[in-house]
Amino acid sequence: MSENVIELTGVTRDYKQGTLSVRALRGLDLTIEKGEFTAICGPSGSGKSTALNLIGALDSPTSGRVLLEGQDLSGLSKKQRSHLRRDRIGFVFQSYNLMPVLTAYENAESVLALQGVPLAERRATVMALLKDVGLEGMEDRRPDQLSGGQQQRVAIARAIASEPAVVLADEPTANVDSATAEKLLDIMEKLNRERGVTFLFSTHDPRVMKRARRVVNLVDGRVDDDHRKESGEEARVGDSQ
Repeated sequence: MSENVIELTGVTRDYKQGTLSVRALRGLDLTIEKGEFTAICGPSGSGKSTALNLIGALDSPTSGRVLLEGQDLSGLSKKQRSHLRRDRIGFVFQSYNLMPVLTAYENAESVLALQGVPLAERRATVMALLKDVGLEGMEDRRPDQLSGGQQQRVAIARAIASEPAVVLADEPTANVDSATAEKLLDIMEKLNRERGVTFLFSTHDPRVMKRARRVVNLVDGRVDDDHRKESGEEARVGDSQ
C-alpha cells in the first residue's frame, strides 16, 4: 500500500512586485509517495522552486493546502516549522550551504547534534553515511579543502542523516561538471534504492530528468505533464530544457 509523504491541493502563491501581484503557482495539485525519485521541471518562472519552498516549510501558500506526512503546514508556528525542517526534511542546495569552519564530519553530524542524538550513535551514523557517499578518509577536511562535488556529497550525507521523510534537492547538479553530476546522481539513486530515501528534485538539468522515475513538468505554475516512466524509459523533457 502506498504512503503519501507530500500532498499539495489547490495551492496558489502570489508575490508582490511593486504595485503588481504575480501568481507563481496557480492551483497546484501534487502528491509524492514514500520512496519516489521524482523531478519537478519546467522553464524559468514555472514555479518549481516556489513549490519546493512550500513543501520545505520555508514559505506559506496564498491559498490551498500543503501536507507533509498528513500534517497541514499552514497551522504550524515558526518554532514548529523549524523543528519540522530539522527532523523531517532534508535539503540539498546548488550552493551546498555547508558551514565553512566545520569539517565534513561535523557538517554531516550537525542535524543529529541539534536533535540531541547520543555521541556514539551520531558517530556510527555519520561515518557510515560518509562511506556511502564516497568520502571515507576525508572526514576531517573543511569545505575549502574539498572539491565542489565532494562538498555536495557532504550536503547529501547531512540531508539524510536524520532519516527525513523527504530530501528536497534544488538544482543539486548546477555547480558541478558532467562527470561529477553523474556520480552525485549515482549516490542519490543508491540511497533511494537501498535506504528508501524519498527524493524530490527541482531542476532543468536533463541528466536529472533522465534518472528520475517520475517527471512533473510545470508551466506557468500548473502541472503541464506528470509522467511516470517505465523501466528503461527516458524522460520526455519537452519544454523543460
